[in-house]
Amino acid sequence: MVSRSSDEGPRGHDEQSGTTVSFPYDRMTVEHFRKSFPRARWSDDLKAWFVPGKTAARRFDRWREREFAGSDAYADMRGKDACAFDPIVSQYLTLREHHLEVQTPFSRTIVEELRQVPFASWDGDRRVWTIPYRSYEDLRRRWAAIEDAARRNEPEARRQRQAENRGSARERAARIRATERRRRRHPLPADQLPPLEVPVMTAAFGILVFIGSDGELVDPETLAAHYPDLPAGRAYVWGRWRPAEHSELIKTWPARPGSGAKGGGIWWQPTLDELRAARKAARALERRLDRAAAAKSRPSG
Repeated sequence: MVSRSSDEGPRGHDEQSGTTVSFPYDRMTVEHFRKSFPRARWSDDLKAWFVPGKTAARRFDRWREREFAGSDAYADMRGKDACAFDPIVSQYLTLREHHLEVQTPFSRTIVEELRQVPFASWDGDRRVWTIPYRSYEDLRRRWAAIEDAARRNEPEARRQRQAENRGSARERAARIRATERRRRRHPLPADQLPPLEVPVMTAAFGILVFIGSDGELVDPETLAAHYPDLPAGRAYVWGRWRPAEHSELIKTWPARPGSGAKGGGIWWQPTLDELRAARKAARALERRLDRAAAAKSRPSG
């Protein structure tokens, strides 16, 4: 955990004084931090938080002492004893000397569950979740959902589901949805249009950048067929969109806690977790495209 003073905030920040801080990531700690420092903003350039204000460093040090006061060896010892008394036996869990490790196939359900476990952190180099023994009881309460999701996402289980769904109503619905997405249009409330050329979050297609609207009304039949979750009884117009680029997502600040959704819940400023997921996906797509372009330009034979 580090803290350093700065006379200038990260790119795009309107504060001139403050401090840049970082700490071991886990969902609950980040939530506590954002409640204590609502004006703090994450900087992807610095891989750290920027806390504005001339007394920011002193305030963060006091918060850090309070937040991590209970994270001591005694709590880990109690968690280790609980693990020995009532162990989790699973191929996805490994017991280490000083911590637990969870390694599973990718699943959004697993990610969400583990983010709720205090002090759980993702080791990107080894591609495992590390969890201190002090969080063992929290992990055990969530383990059934984690293990069930891991088994569902094993390659063989996924292939079996795909074979079973072939030709089913679910597969047809997925194809219709994919066709609608390729049209790159989205219903927008006529009285609450989003800002143009700015990444915003949507329930239907995730983070998008709207580029315009010609005011064409969405007919009720199309709305009911493709967007049944949108509130009825409102006038919608078609908005044209494009995917958000990685560079745009990096520059986008997350919504402040408690700011509420805009656009009647149709579109809103993305949260930090939504931005992180979108940035990761956009970066992976860019890398795939770069590899494909490099392979295409490579001389054959």
